[in-house]
Amino acid sequence: MAFTLNSPSKPFRSQMHTALHIQTVALSTQERRRLQALRTVAFMEFAKGVAVLAAAISLYWVDPTDVVGAFLDFLHISPDHHLAQMLLHSADSLSNARLWTVILVACIYSALRFTEAAGLWRARPWAEWIALISGAMYLPFEVLKLAHKVTPLHVSILLINLAVVAYMFYLRIYLPRLSKTASHVR
Repeated sequence: MAFTLNSPSKPFRSQMHTALHIQTVALSTQERRRLQALRTVAFMEFAKGVAVLAAAISLYWVDPTDVVGAFLDFLHISPDHHLAQMLLHSADSLSNARLWTVILVACIYSALRFTEAAGLWRARPWAEWIALISGAMYLPFEVLKLAHKVTPLHVSILLINLAVVAYMFYLRIYLPRLSKTASHVR
């Protein structure tokens, strides 16, 4: 068997094929992990959209004060709390036009969450940007809430949101800059 420069030996081709196969498996595993993380975030966004939409729809059939009371009970917020009093007063003073405005805003918010969830499920970059920006917008409010009162619920919400924002930052800002730096080095 003659060895030439253009035709590598069979053992070399086999090693090259094995190395390519391992690299492909590693990339697909990495891609599967990325997709699984994005779909987890998508599920959370979908759940938020469903919760807000359900609350909006319930406002149509149920007295807004009852909805706020149930919401406060669910979050274990005392009705004596200033925020609870403010929400209960707002719910009590809702006119029909204001009620429809609240329902419309809640439906728009839910539509944004559903759109974001669908985009994240399909690993679309625009959805990752929406998740990064919207998640980062909530961080100051969550920190203020924790500064006021530390509860396991608020700590959990902050930590989950921080994880989502950090991961989206990693995908949308860190990785592209890293690949750009790597391409300039070559």
